[in-house]
Amino acid sequence: MFQIFYKGYFLSFYVYILKCADGSFYTGHADNLESRISAHSQRFYKNCYTATRLPVKLVFVEEFGSRIEALQAERKIKKWGQRKKNILIAFGWEGIIKLRKKK
Repeated sequence: MFQIFYKGYFLSFYVYILKCADGSFYTGHADNLESRISAHSQRFYKNCYTATRLPVKLVFVEEFGSRIEALQAERKIKKWGQRKKNILIAFGWEGIIKLRKKK
């Protein structure tokens, strides 16, 4: 893992999961987590999945050193069903590893 140094700061990137009012999950990535969550909550992106499923609650977040790593994690998580996402939220990546070992 490497970190990006920009204008005197190390940049962090995040993958996050929001739980929507209808019980579904939304997974995304961002470099400014607070701003991105605020944008979801305020319907800044009118066509976004979460816009019609408010309020949303942040239930999982993980920091990465590069946007590529965060995007790869996002894409992986988006392919999962709700059960597997619940395990990640409750137990982190260790829970996912244990789930794989059971199969």
